[in-house]
Amino acid sequence: MAKTAAWQRKEGQSESGGLNKKGIASYRAANPGSKLKMAVTTKPSKLKKGGKRAKRRKSYCSRSDGQRKMHNIDCSKTPKKRICKARRKWNCKDGGMVGSSVKTYASGGYVEGK
Repeated sequence: MAKTAAWQRKEGQSESGGLNKKGIASYRAANPGSKLKMAVTTKPSKLKKGGKRAKRRKSYCSRSDGQRKMHNIDCSKTPKKRICKARRKWNCKDGGMVGSSVKTYASGGYVEGK
């Protein structure tokens, strides 16, 4: 029996969410012509506003938020779900932070709120 690709197994996935380098390499090998890249882990306040990386991060956060809502996942209750870990890694506004304070995105940076 053939093994599944590393990006589908635990060894290709990062503990903090998303794929690691091995997982990305495995995905590219399985899908020729793929342009899959590593996550944009830079804080939003450090990214150039309107830059390529900022746009890519914003796009990912929007897409993943749709998936999170579609599957009724509340990251404050289930922070260990893959989607919550990935959103945290990408610094999305509600990336599953546990605690009383909730971080919200406003004017290019994170602001503490309750």
